[in-house]
Amino acid sequence: MRTALVTGATGGLGEHIVRFLDSKGVRTVVHCHENEEAARRLRHELKGVAAIVRGDISDYHTVLSMSEEVIQKVGSVDIIINNASITIDKLLVRYTEDEWDRVINTNLKGAFNVIKSFVPQMIEHGGGHIINISSYSGIRGSEGQAAYSASKAGLIGLTLSLSKELSVYNIKINALIPGYLPLGMGLKAAEAMKRAADVSALGGLSSPDDVVELICFILKSGSITGQVFTCESRVGFNY
Repeated sequence: MRTALVTGATGGLGEHIVRFLDSKGVRTVVHCHENEEAARRLRHELKGVAAIVRGDISDYHTVLSMSEEVIQKVGSVDIIINNASITIDKLLVRYTEDEWDRVINTNLKGAFNVIKSFVPQMIEHGGGHIINISSYSGIRGSEGQAAYSASKAGLIGLTLSLSKELSVYNIKINALIPGYLPLGMGLKAAEAMKRAADVSALGGLSSPDDVVELICFILKSGSITGQVFTCESRVGFNY
């Protein structure tokens, strides 16, 4: 049985991913930072939630301890989905250094911390898959989201570089751009979602079901790595 660590698993997309993986018979390790109640609810409702880990992924030593806890509870993971992220939306000139650091350290350094801490056990057990959840903002930028856009662009660079480093260990790593979803952060950005729907080739937002189906496709692959997948249907989208 495959085992997946999902960071930010109590958020909108994170919970959707956990529920989908559970439906496919994948054991999950549910990560949360503050919302442990939601994590416990998931464990109560889903038979495949093997463990809950709580911690601030922006802190390397916290994540290293988390990885040791996971080894004790479930043995190892062969899937990592770096989904946890935050945004602080404001113009750059109004950012404080602390706000910038919080976004970059959670979204980008957090993914580094998780990969750095969990990859050794992946190598020991013969490989696996890593999926980094990026964003359209990381490709084209977004006004008022300089830190968020930079962090999500950084995730793509991290993905491309590590695909070259980790392939020798049979570890596949890809990035996924979900697009605007009627979940979590998306629900708090009604105007942005409307603009996304207006420029969509299909006249609507991305579907959470399409996102998790794409995740499933990537996880089934044996030779796809170093790719950036998108569920966006935006007119004129290119890299």
